[in-house]
Amino acid sequence: MCLRPLEIVTTRQWYIRNGGRDADLREALLARGREIQWVPEHMRHRYENWVEGLNGDWLISRQRFFGVPFPVWYRLDDEGEPDYTEPLLAPESALPVDPSSDVPEGFTEDQRGVPGGFMADPDVMDTWATSSLSPQVASGWDTDPELFAHVFPMDQRPQAHDIIRTWLFSTVVRAHFEHHTVPWTHATISGFVVDPDRKKMSKSKGNATTPIDVLERYGTDAVRWRAAGARPGADSPFDEAQMKVGRRLAIKILNVGKFVLGLGASAGLSAEQVTEPIDRGLLSALAQVVDEATAAMDAYNYTRALEVAETFFWSFCDDYVELVKTRAYGSDAAARSAQATLALALSVQLRLFAPVLPFVAEEVWSWWQSGSVHRALWPTATELPTGGDTAVPAVAAEALAAVRKAKSEAKQSMRADVATATVTAPAAQVALVEAVRQDLTNSGRIQSLTVVAGEGPLTVDVVLAEAPEG
Repeated sequence: MCLRPLEIVTTRQWYIRNGGRDADLREALLARGREIQWVPEHMRHRYENWVEGLNGDWLISRQRFFGVPFPVWYRLDDEGEPDYTEPLLAPESALPVDPSSDVPEGFTEDQRGVPGGFMADPDVMDTWATSSLSPQVASGWDTDPELFAHVFPMDQRPQAHDIIRTWLFSTVVRAHFEHHTVPWTHATISGFVVDPDRKKMSKSKGNATTPIDVLERYGTDAVRWRAAGARPGADSPFDEAQMKVGRRLAIKILNVGKFVLGLGASAGLSAEQVTEPIDRGLLSALAQVVDEATAAMDAYNYTRALEVAETFFWSFCDDYVELVKTRAYGSDAAARSAQATLALALSVQLRLFAPVLPFVAEEVWSWWQSGSVHRALWPTATELPTGGDTAVPAVAAEALAAVRKAKSEAKQSMRADVATATVTAPAAQVALVEAVRQDLTNSGRIQSLTVVAGEGPLTVDVVLAEAPEG
């Protein structure tokens, strides 16, 4: 600890007006904030609180070696002292310039630093003064006028909440002065990845995890899946177990893709061939998922879009695929109905997963489709058959789950045979069970299935077949 007193040395600095000393400008910048759609919406209040609390202008100059210099020079009088009252500015057509190596108009290099000559402004701009122009630079401002006219203001700024007061605000200030508009129409604000104690992860604290190590062990798709699970604006604790879940999902997509395509499900099948009630019900349920995921993506709620797609996918794999597997190996119209359903469902689900799991989605897509999944159209409900009863696959899955539970409680393999199974269902569900009778008996390995109407929820009484001796 130094015990010497501090000496305050005042020096000339560069500022940009930011509303801290101008009530009208403050209101204008608050109005700009209201022109932006914030995701989540409550993050706008952080912007407004910052603007309303300002009491000084924005200091943009720094006394550092590296940085973007101010394109300004000063005349030196006969004593070699700079005249700050009439700075020498580079013409806009000459920008960018480096005043430490370029000379102002009307001077020569040998006049640098001598009485009667000139000197360069010694300062450089601060980080936010330069990065605040990132939308303009990326849009081709002053380099590609046609591109700039098409894309500026930009659509979206993704960033974390801690730099709303710096990067986001300074970008709004620059666009307000230079273009009289906002720099983008949407601001999507993320949270931090925090450690298990909910402390921000950083190298200085020693609690950060090396990304390369995680990527190499679990794969990029697993890491992206974990990142997509963090809702906009919310901090997210880092848990390596989450990577394992994401990796399991990626592997499952590979495996179900191999199974579906191994059936020949990509060979000239169409929606018109989907005829079986459970198949039509499955695709109707998928159409609802597409609508919900699309609405969520339109609202920048990528987490919800992933949730609905993933929930459907696991039910698709664990229930529907197991229910229709035997039928799908056939060659009649019922088999083609299953094959067409599997192909349609795979195509749609790969496109739903592509933004989050880009590599596995691209890999499976390449096995049977031309071009990239990332250039394919986002799925729509209209490409799926309509009119199916979504209750059919739901009831079938419920009955199959009851059969599996009986086998599990008897400590038997899921491939164990069932001598008899009696499904007792509400009257409204009896027809639904009958509609999937063949698929249910095949998937449950049921020798005799009885369906009766009853009170209360659906139940299944199972009598396992005796295992053969030896």
